Amino acid sequence: MSSATYFTGTTQDAWEKAARAGYAVSGVLHALIGVLALRLAFGDSSASADQSGALSTVAQEPFGQVVLWVAAVAFLALGAWQAAKAAHVGHAGRAHRGDRAKAVGRAVVYLALAATSVAWADGAGSSSSDQSQGMTSDLMSAPGGRLLVGAIGVAVLAVGIYHVVKGWRKKFLEDLTGLPGGQAGRGTVIAGRVGYIAKGVALGIVGVLFALAAWHADESEATGLDGAMRTLKEGPAGTLLLALVAVGFIAFGVYCVVRTRYGRL
Repeated sequence: MSSATYFTGTTQDAWEKAARAGYAVSGVLHALIGVLALRLAFGDSSASADQSGALSTVAQEPFGQVVLWVAAVAFLALGAWQAAKAAHVGHAGRAHRGDRAKAVGRAVVYLALAATSVAWADGAGSSSSDQSQGMTSDLMSAPGGRLLVGAIGVAVLAVGIYHVVKGWRKKFLEDLTGLPGGQAGRGTVIAGRVGYIAKGVALGIVGVLFALAAWHADESEATGLDGAMRTLKEGPAGTLLLALVAVGFIAFGVYCVVRTRYGRL
């Protein structure tokens, strides 16, 4: 459990449970992206292998809109928790700047996922690739926009490398606490390691695509996660590599479910 205390009593407990549900929803989302990427690897390109594709899949199921509203609340709770954590850590001084930056980044990601879930629940969801290209076009039309888009690409590439290193060195185990016997089981280690590396590879390709869009002044190259999956498939041994990344996303989903119970908030 997290040692942070932002409220007391039942309010704190309810908020923490809702925030932990955010990890579970994130796990399901990653697993769905993995399934869509597997379908893409073996010839089915009808759905986007990214967040919008996964959320669209949920929206089409019976009670899908209800599930999406629940997902939105869970992501909102987790994002708000990370925002509160960032504010709390911010009072601890310079030594904790890295922790604060991570909390801020996570808050932005989860709050964005909450907004996206609301959009799909409300029937107003749109393709992540279209959003990415639209944002890139708007940025590049501004003074210094190409440099900014290039900087975003480098930043996303750096995040991808961070994920690969975190997976390879098993640093993700530091995010878990209260494990039975004091250590993670072999399945959790494998799921986390494979998942982080696969997600890092995908994010790295996303970053490269943003950088190329800036270099060529062509917003159509900034196609987001789905574009990264399709780019991977088009390369040498693309079907195999995309299938491996897809399995990695499913593995990351499994790790997120473990994190629901044992993850540090």
